[in-house]
Amino acid sequence: MSKQIAVRLPDELVDFVDGLVGSGAERSRAAVVIRALERERRRAVAARDAEILARSGPDPDLAGLADYAAARPSDLD
Repeated sequence: MSKQIAVRLPDELVDFVDGLVGSGAERSRAAVVIRALERERRRAVAARDAEILARSGPDPDLAGLADYAAARPSDLD
């Protein structure tokens, strides 16, 4: 299910969105807005989770795992 809404955006943001659509990077204006809102939702959830973790402190059951993982070499560049 979806709902149609109207939003007023500054000209420079509309130009940016239209540039993404015009370049083929996105299918439509709606796709750009959906992607941006999904990213913002994930950011808000992550911020909430980080706040919860900061209040609760480290998990003693996972502390050893974190130490072990930090000492392991990583093949990530």
